[in-house]
Amino acid sequence: MAENGPYRRILLKLSGESLMGDLEYGTDPKRVQSIARQIAAVHADGVEVGIVVGAGNIYRGLAGAAEGMDRATADYMGMLATVLNALALQDALETAGAPTRVQSAITISEVAEPYIRRRAMRHLEKGRIVVFAGGTGNPFFTTDTAAALRAAEIRAEVVLMAKNGVEGVYSADPAVDPDAEFIPNITHMEAIERRLQVMDTTALSLCLENGLPIQVFNMSEDGAIGRVVSGEQVGTLVST
Repeated sequence: MAENGPYRRILLKLSGESLMGDLEYGTDPKRVQSIARQIAAVHADGVEVGIVVGAGNIYRGLAGAAEGMDRATADYMGMLATVLNALALQDALETAGAPTRVQSAITISEVAEPYIRRRAMRHLEKGRIVVFAGGTGNPFFTTDTAAALRAAEIRAEVVLMAKNGVEGVYSADPAVDPDAEFIPNITHMEAIERRLQVMDTTALSLCLENGLPIQVFNMSEDGAIGRVVSGEQVGTLVST
């Protein structure tokens, strides 16, 4: 059991953008190492951690090539990009002292295990962090949906949506609307009806159906993950 908080098993959703640091696109090693240290510290406290990582940091560089491309082909490119991020994160986590396994929904046996639910749960029980790469393995689904799906499958107690420089959920985009109001608590259904940018509708619906709470918080603050896991009210809680 976790020593200092209410959660024993979490699913952390990391956007690709959170790995960029100040770069226009790509992966900032110092940023990845900082995130890895936060995750390793939470893991050391006894929390079982699953991670789904996006690929916005890499796919920005491919956007021009993907313009006008078949949607399914472009989505598969994005899935492959998540594997690159997963491997970078695995290396940083193990450097920080946290044993880590990468499981991919797309078979790449040389660098990652295939995604097998029971094996993933066994890794978690054995004290290993599991990074889920390759999205859902299907085009037309986002990594948000992959996060909701994997969280339900491994019986996580909460989905942690780590945002890059955004404190939580707002009534509108705070970068566009200066009058946007911060929302500390909201239900899944309200978020769907109001079309708030928590995660995509498919992912939100999946969390609603499985009673999965979602904590949306700013990953840019040091120690943010630990504060959330310890039960501190950080960012926005989306619940039933």
